[in-house]
Formats: sequence, structure tokens, C-alpha cells
Amino acid sequence: MKPETLAIHHTKDSTEEIKAVSSSIHLSTTYLRNEDGRFTNDYRYSRLDNPNRRQLEKSLAILEKGEVAYTFSSGMGAINAVFQSLKSGDHILIPDDVFFNVHMLLNDVFNRWNLRLTKVDMSDLEDVSKAIQSNTKLIWIETPSNPLLKVINIEAIVKIAKSNNIRVGVDNTWLTPVLLNPIELGVDIVMHSTTKYFGGHSDVMGGCLVLKKNNELSEKIKQIQLLSGAVPSPFDCWLIIRGIKTLPLRIKEQSKSAEKLANYLESHPKIKKVNYPGLKNNAQYEISKKQMKNGYGAMLSVLISGNKNTAISISNNLKLFTTATSLGGVESLIEHRESVEGPHTTTPDNLLRISVGLEHIDDLIADWEQALE
Repeated sequence: MKPETLAIHHTKDSTEEIKAVSSSIHLSTTYLRNEDGRFTNDYRYSRLDNPNRRQLEKSLAILEKGEVAYTFSSGMGAINAVFQSLKSGDHILIPDDVFFNVHMLLNDVFNRWNLRLTKVDMSDLEDVSKAIQSNTKLIWIETPSNPLLKVINIEAIVKIAKSNNIRVGVDNTWLTPVLLNPIELGVDIVMHSTTKYFGGHSDVMGGCLVLKKNNELSEKIKQIQLLSGAVPSPFDCWLIIRGIKTLPLRIKEQSKSAEKLANYLESHPKIKKVNYPGLKNNAQYEISKKQMKNGYGAMLSVLISGNKNTAISISNNLKLFTTATSLGGVESLIEHRESVEGPHTTTPDNLLRISVGLEHIDDLIADWEQALE
């Protein structure tokens, strides 16, 4: 045989008998057919299924206590699939402080589908009930919210929804199943940006939906996933699986540090307000204490005593907090959200959003002390 042929046919996979401790990466985009045209197993084409994706989806479903999970190439891709499962003319309730990209997706894209929405303060149950219309099909919750960290009473929202035959979806990115299991509280759909705490190292992008039941809705989501093609690569799945192995250790430790930092900043004269569900004077502290387990999360935001320039100046003075978008990595991050969200934002201009990493809490507090001076 010629070199061109040898180069291809003598580099084929031959690892079936290797019993590796670490998961293998299956990068193949296509799979061998038998002589009769059928396949040996369920794998046909990597957009449809892949061993790494299947392993990840199984793990996510187990962690979130759902029957089935579907992964996507980003968190927004997962949210998009939820909205695509609705039909023209349907109505959605979303938080009044919903993540600005979600609002943009609904306003700029799904408005053309005639998908209707109402913003409501999800902490006011009476307002939620009043906002329900005859065509309301979904209540979308973020808890804690981004970036004001409002905590929503999930069981109460579910009770309202079920009495009106409405589904409930929850963005559980910030807490992860280590701190909160929304499905146990009656939620139908749980969304994660797996880019964040599941990946955990700021080096992979992904999203997922975990469904309470394997039913008509889950089949619709699966169809959207397969036909739209917004699926994660095998390597991305492998990285997220690797991150899951240390997820409980990371999120518990980061939550402990975040609570200590929140308490320190709350007592500082240059901090006007600290938004953190683990603070005892927080308006939703009792709900947080009831719903959450193992901690209150590693995210907080602060309102600086001053204006936008003051807030940005303090963030620039910090040495251990990297000024960057995103959250959930091992490194601490900080961001002036109003600058990111643009002219239509409702975020206060003196707000800084903080993602607490795995640095020693004494060093993080010392960093804030010098920055505030």
C-alpha cells in the first residue's frame, strides 16, 4: 500500500481493550455501519449522539434529579431551546430583573415569533398571579437573580403555576445542584450554563436542560437539540465531565468564602449595600435558608457609596479579582455590570458583580481592604 493509504488506515482506533481510569474522548463525527447497513449501536453521527455527550447528559440528569438531560453549545442555546418549544402567541412570565441577554433574546428574536412576555417581580406572589393570562405557558425563574441576587420562593411559584396548568423553568446556574435541586420543589425544567461552575475553569462553553419527566416536552426539546445542531463538541463534554468531578468541593468552598466576604463588605463604610442571600438582614434570607443547602452560593454584588466612576475605580484597584465577564471559575472575577449591559439596563451604575474563586479568603478580604482605601 502507498503512504497515503497507510497514513489513513493504520491510525484507526484500536483502544477497545484499554481500561483507562480517565474517560476517553471520542472525537469521531461518524460511525461504522454493518454490512447490512445497520449500526452496531445507537451512534450514527456525532450531532445526533456521542459517547461523551451521553455520559455528560446522564450525569447532569442524576445530579439534578431529573429523568433526562440535553446539552447545548452554550447556556443561551439551552434557553433558546426552551422558548422554541413554545408556539406563536404563547405568553411567558419572566423576572423584572431577568438576565439582560434573556430579555434581548425574547425582545429581539422571539418577538418576531409573536411570543409574548410580561416582566414581573417574582418575589411578589400576588403580582405573579395577576400577571397570568389565558395563554401563559411558562414561568421563567432566576434564583438568585443576576445581578441583584433576589431569591424566589420556588414552591410558591410552582403552586401558582400548577393551578393554572403552566410549566416552570429555573435557571440554576448560580447555585448548582450542590446547593439547590429545583426539581425536588416541583419545577419542570432546570437550565444551567455549564460554562460556569460545572466546567469550573473558565475554559469551556456549554449549556444544558434537565427535565423532570421524560415526556412530550422532553421529546420536543430533544428534537430541537438534534435538528438545530447547537450541540457541544465531544471535547467540550469531556472538559465539563472533568469539572463535575470537583464541583461539590469547589462550590462549597467558594460559598464559604463568599459569605465571609459579604459579611466583611457589609460592615465597610464605603459599601452602600451588599446583595447576598446568606446575610441575615437580607429580605429573602428565610427563603434562602429553607431552599438552599450546603451554602448560599459564591456570587454577590455590592452597591458602592458613590457613582459609576467610583465603582469602576475600586474594581480597578483590586489585584486578586480579575475584571472579566462570566463566573464560576477557580479565579475570582469582578465586573461593572451596567457598562456591559448597555443603555437599556436597569442595573444601578454603582453596582459591582463579584464571583468568588478559590483563593484564600484572608487574601481576598485584604485585597478589598486596600482597594477601598
